[in-house]
Amino acid sequence: MDVMMSEEVKMEKRKSMEEEKLETVDLSGLSLDSLPDPSINVASIFKLDLSNNNLVSIPESLTARLLNVVIFDVHSNQLKSLPNSIGCLSKLKVLNISGNMIEALPKTIENCRALEELNANFNELTKLPDTIGFELIHLQKLSVNSNKLAFLPYSTSHMIALRVLDARLNCLRALPDGLENLINLQSLNVSQNFQYFESLPYSVGLLISLVELDASYNHIKSLPESIGCLKKLQKLSVEGNPLVSPPMEIVEQSLEAVKEYLSDRMNGKESSPSKKKKSWVGKFVKCGTFNGKMVNNSGVRNEDGGFLMSDYRSIDGLASPRYMSMFSPRRLFSPKTYFAR
Repeated sequence: MDVMMSEEVKMEKRKSMEEEKLETVDLSGLSLDSLPDPSINVASIFKLDLSNNNLVSIPESLTARLLNVVIFDVHSNQLKSLPNSIGCLSKLKVLNISGNMIEALPKTIENCRALEELNANFNELTKLPDTIGFELIHLQKLSVNSNKLAFLPYSTSHMIALRVLDARLNCLRALPDGLENLINLQSLNVSQNFQYFESLPYSVGLLISLVELDASYNHIKSLPESIGCLKKLQKLSVEGNPLVSPPMEIVEQSLEAVKEYLSDRMNGKESSPSKKKKSWVGKFVKCGTFNGKMVNNSGVRNEDGGFLMSDYRSIDGLASPRYMSMFSPRRLFSPKTYFAR
């Protein structure tokens, strides 16, 4: 065991020494339209920063010779595509191509099998390579927000090392099948896909490492009951959705209330909405919001303009999930500072 450990330490030291011999080349923010001829051996470059320029292309010949590059940053340029020779970067771990006009990633990017972080935010992507997830199995962070993606490929669910998936501000219709394979996923953001995104799959509740889930500002009407099983979940954002299940007064209480509600539904323990309605309807009566005088079955107004009800069932319509957020006890009986956010 000790022999094995010492060998690993030696390998790490050797790797560190090799990296120290490599160079960091920073050509960022120079308003470059094209790249100058390099004055060094490009094979010795460890990190290449070409960000914040006016580059419209990267030469195939240059990329093919970046044999030892680990970090490649070309964000905030005018790129419409990446060179196919990007697939030659077998040691590449971090690729930042955000803030360009790239419409598609070359299939050769799948050859960058050491890749751990891919930032492709703020581009014009309409799709990702179909098999990208089968090859980039070491990817830990995939950021593709602010693009035009309608779907993520099925292979995405095979990125077993993935910890962060950010796909907000796209046109997503759905998430891929097999999402439960992402056993290391801690943060999932599919917010602001608006009317396109109507439901979360049941498999979201099987993401055993999930800590943060943001599905806000979509068109989701019900959350999958499996979310009640997410023991590590600490943050759930679902505002801006026409939620019916769970109703908004549950969502506004706490994350634990949401998880309990969904867990009860999954276990067939339906909550008793009538009891909850009656408890806060009593507050309406007590506060004089409604006049509770007994009359016939049809509600009528008394001489003072108060509403007369035969029983509480006459406002069941108001207590339906559609109106719950408007009439929730928390909104009606909490201090005004509740609305100052």
